[in-house]
Parts: sequence; C-alpha cells; structure tokens
Amino acid sequence: MADSLSERLRRMGVVGAGGAGFPSEVKAASRVEYVLANGAECEPLIHKDAELMQHHPAEIVAGMRRMMEATGAQGGKFGIKAKNAEAIEAISKHLDASIEPVVLGDFYPSGDEYELVYLATGRLIPAGGIPLAVGCVVNNVETLYNVEVAAQGQAVTDKFLTICGAVKHAVTVRAPVGTSFRDLLPLAGGPTAPDFAIFISGLMMGTLTLDLDEVVTKTTGAIIVLPRDHYLVMRKERPLEAMHRIGKSACDQCSFCTEFCPRYLLGYDVQPHKVMRSLSFTLSGAELWNQSAQLCCNCGLCTLYACPEDLYPKEACDRAKGDLKAAGIKFTQQKPVRVHPMKDGRRVPLTQLRKRLKVEEYERDAPLIGDEVKPRSVRLKLLQHFGQAAVPVVQAGQRVKRGDTVARVPDGALGADIHSSIAGQVAKVAEGYVKIEA
Repeated sequence: MADSLSERLRRMGVVGAGGAGFPSEVKAASRVEYVLANGAECEPLIHKDAELMQHHPAEIVAGMRRMMEATGAQGGKFGIKAKNAEAIEAISKHLDASIEPVVLGDFYPSGDEYELVYLATGRLIPAGGIPLAVGCVVNNVETLYNVEVAAQGQAVTDKFLTICGAVKHAVTVRAPVGTSFRDLLPLAGGPTAPDFAIFISGLMMGTLTLDLDEVVTKTTGAIIVLPRDHYLVMRKERPLEAMHRIGKSACDQCSFCTEFCPRYLLGYDVQPHKVMRSLSFTLSGAELWNQSAQLCCNCGLCTLYACPEDLYPKEACDRAKGDLKAAGIKFTQQKPVRVHPMKDGRRVPLTQLRKRLKVEEYERDAPLIGDEVKPRSVRLKLLQHFGQAAVPVVQAGQRVKRGDTVARVPDGALGADIHSSIAGQVAKVAEGYVKIEA
C-alpha cells in the first residue's frame, strides 16, 4: 500500500521553509477548501523565492497540486508580487483553471498568512486562530518545491537562500543543510566591510549573529551581511533591559506603532502602544495592557518603521506574551474582527521600508547561481523545525550517503526527521547536532 503524502512528507523531513518550520505532514493531512502558495517574499533585500519561482516553477506547481489532492481542496490560490514579472510568467505557464494567481503589491508584510488569506479569499482568520479555521492551508513556495521532491522519494537535504547586503555581489544559492556561513560567503565574493554582522533570514524578523560557524537549517532564507556599526546591528545588539528602560522613560503614547500594525489594521486587537504602558505600570494594570500583545505577529514594523522615537514596541510585546503565558492568561478578543477603513492607506511599501532601515544601497538582484556547494563538513541541528527535536540514529564513525536518515522524531511527536546532506562519515554525535565530514 502506497504511503499517503502526509506520511511521505514526515519521513522525508519536509517542514515550512519560509517561517518557523512547521511540519508539512500536518497540513497535508488536513481537509480544506483552498491551498495557498505564498510567494510574497516581503523581507527587504531577499530574492530567494523569486529566483526559485523563475527556475523551478514546474516543481512548485506540482507540489501545490499534490497538496490540493491530499487535502481535498477545491482550488488553489497562488500569491505572487506584481514586481516579480519573470516569476509570474514562469509560474503562469504551469497553472490551470484550478489555481488562481493572486497578484500582490510590494508591501510589507504581504507574506503574513493572515494578510495573504484575506487578500486571496476575503476571509478573516479568527483572532488567535490558524488558516485551517477558514478552510485554508498556506505553504511557502520552497515548501511546495520540497513537497514535490519528497513525493519523488528525495529527502530535504538542501536549502535555497540569498546571500546579500554588504557583499561584493548578491546571489541566491542552493546549499546543503548544515553548511557553515563561513563556507557560503565566498560565493558572494565575500563581505565588503572589514567588521560585519549577519542577519539570518531577515532584517525584520530574523536573528543576528557574529558567528561564521553558524549553519544553514531548513528554515534559513538568507544571510544578510551588514557593517558592524550599521544602525540595525546596533539596535539589535542593545540589551533587552535597556530597550525596556528606554521605552519606559521615552514613550509618549503617540500610538503610531498601533496605527501601522498590520494585524490591528486587519481588525485584531493588537495595540503595541498600550503594551508599552506595561513597562511603566508594573504594579497595577500590567496584565491588562499586556493582553494587547497576544495577537502580535512579530513582524517588527512597530519597532523598525512606525515609532518616531526609535523605541522597541515589538520587544515589549514579546515580553508581554511571555508574561501572559507564565501567568496562564489566554486573551480572547471580544469584539468582531473588522478590517480598518484606513488599512490600504497605511500599507508600508518596501521602498519606504528599505529607506527607513538604511539599507537601500544594498537592494540588488540576487541571481540563482549554478555553483555546486561542497562543504568539507556539515553540522545538522536536531531541532530546526517547530516541535520536538529529532533523536540521532547514527553513531560516530558510521558512513552515510546523502539522503540517509541521521535523526528521527519519535512516533506520535510533532517534528521532522533529519537527513545527511552530504556523503561522508559521522564525525560527532552531540547534544543538539550531528556532524558529518565529507
């Protein structure tokens, strides 16, 4: 008896390639009306998805059709930005009447699943809910590519990512999972700044590292190099205590952070300016103000675009959500979700966002290059997905081929198996990773 698509995706280690790495097997096992392909790619400077859609449209659409068949969907919606004309042309050649293109503007964050579901179907996800609640599942285009690859019996061993920012030439590459950033930077000609830092997967929602031995995971979308003294690096390196202290002393409750919040404009009760009050009202009212953070999507617009005083509302929301969770408080929105009448007028164009972030000089094409990446070793993290870490099934000294399973998620647990991305020998099995040498 043939495996179901869901079972195949679990064994092949397919997870969301554009976000938190949610296991794709769960979505494939659901029943929905629509499957949505997310090709919005709205993080500044990143062009990985656009390149992937240009060069692998057949695989992406085939993976989407497999998801539609598995979920019983009556149709598909393919979200893609109008500015990516070459990608639209490539994808359109493989679409039929069952999949409708949804042309998006160049705004941030048009790739947020709440936003995409609304734009594609007119449906508003219930506050705190997931697309499944309105009959939809959303998959990043690289995830759909991996769905097709997995259906052909190939495990997820490679990751597409953009290398950009302060490098000689921006490029998109296909690299074995577990490859170090040190091995990848030469493909972009190396950094142009003598002292630099790296944003992983995004300036808005990504993380910052100074460690060149950090490695590619199944969710890495980009390596963005910036000079160490860049505005964004210095802001990101500020200690959380200092961020909250500055907010406590300087926030004048202008409410710009709320008025530009994409979730607030969709009708959800997310009000970062109220959350900022919790920094001051620590003895009375903090729990009340904190609840305005529960539905925050962490897009970062409030902190990096809207606040005229360069404060940190997003980080205040992060703290508030942690406090609510620790206190066992689950916020439930009382009022109906209704789209704000000024929503369209407050969309943030990418051109404006890049200027605000002071990265306009780094906006360049990042063509997919054919150079084969052959690292001498890879370090495969055991937790590079949402859920439970995979458990090693190999030992040091063991020979492995590319695609061999090196770690499995226990039966019944949420997660994804990990596979060797190169042929070689297991050099080390440690807590948190497996190292393989070519």
